[in-house]
Parts: sequence; C-alpha cells; structure tokens
Amino acid sequence: MVYGKFIKRINRFEAYVELNGEKTLVHVPNTGRCKEIFVPGANVILEVRDRQGRKTPYELAFAYKGKRLISIDSQVPNKVVLESIKMGLIEEFKGYQIVEKEKTFMNSKFDIKLTKEGEICYLEVKGVTLEIEGVAKFPDAPTERGKKHIKELVKVKEYGMRAAVIFLIQMDDIKYFIPNDEQDPEFGGFLREAVNLGVEAYAYTCNVGENYVFLKDRVEVVL
Repeated sequence: MVYGKFIKRINRFEAYVELNGEKTLVHVPNTGRCKEIFVPGANVILEVRDRQGRKTPYELAFAYKGKRLISIDSQVPNKVVLESIKMGLIEEFKGYQIVEKEKTFMNSKFDIKLTKEGEICYLEVKGVTLEIEGVAKFPDAPTERGKKHIKELVKVKEYGMRAAVIFLIQMDDIKYFIPNDEQDPEFGGFLREAVNLGVEAYAYTCNVGENYVFLKDRVEVVL
C-alpha cells in the first residue's frame, strides 16, 4: 500500500495524486462521479499493480472522506459478496449448494447465481460509495445499466425464480440506505416497483481497513 494526496481527476479512469512530493498518474477503478470523495488534498491509498501494458502501476484503492475510510475499487463489492455467501455469512442466502458468478439468464448476465435442490436465485450486486450525513445512496450519477439490471431482475421473478439486489456499501457507520432520487429518479422508481413485484433488496456495510474490506452489518433499505 502507498499513501498519497488526491490532486484531480482527469477522466473516468485516471487521476493525479501527489506521491512523495511528485504529481503521479494513477488508475481510478470506479466510473462513478465520487465528487464528494475525490477532492483536492484528500488522503488516498494506492495499490501497486505493476503489470506489462499498464500506463501506471498505481491503483486508487481507498480514500478518506474526513475520517471515514471508503473503498473505491468497483470490483470489490462482487468479490466481498461472493466470498461472504460461500462462507455462509449472509443469512438471506445460506444453504445454496452451488454458488456461481457472472451467469446468464435469457439475454441478461447477473453477478451471482445460486442453486439448491432445484431452486434458483439470481443476484445483482451494486457498490455504494456515496454517503451524505450517515445515509448511503445509489447511484451517484444517472445509470442506464443499473436500471436495466433492476428490470431484468423483475423478469427473473416472473419466471418463478428468486431475484435479489445487494447494495454493498463500501464503508462503515451507515444509518440506512436509500435510492438517490435526486440523481436518478427513474432508478428509484424502478427499484420500488421491482420490490413490490417480489424482487428482494438488501444493503450491507463493510468493515474497511487500509488493506482489507470485509462484510459487516445489514442496514435497512428505505424505499
């Protein structure tokens, strides 16, 4: 892990960070806006991933928002949820004998597919990095992809299978989760309609340290 201070974001995937007194290019593994996190002078933590073909060996992994440490990497939520289900740590998804990732149903690909004795559950995972006064919100920008996934989960339910979405909040000390109607009212509308039609919605916080992220507590989803 390498420590630095955020300077500015160049585009969706790149930013400049002050590292050892020098302006250094880093990769940003999160396409969300993260405007309230990526502010000049914010303390950030980088991972070194020096592979051939990369423009920079530095990956922006964590950022401090004041004293709150937030996991930035958008690949982390899927990994945390998948491993937590396999370890039996998520009560709502215990007992499934087969746990698979990135499985297709009709024309849709979902993050996780669970199977037990003929019962099938398709699960979509959404990483959450936006927090306002202790309340987690998703999305932090309009999301066509997010709306598409919610509508596709409704189709899963219509075919008699279990369908669920987990909002993995990539930080701790959260009161509850709500859809971010200010940024994308359509997403909130689709989510509320989906839940009314039987799609399950859960939100979990994470125990985040400077070199780890673990599943922590379930918090209420307020619709």
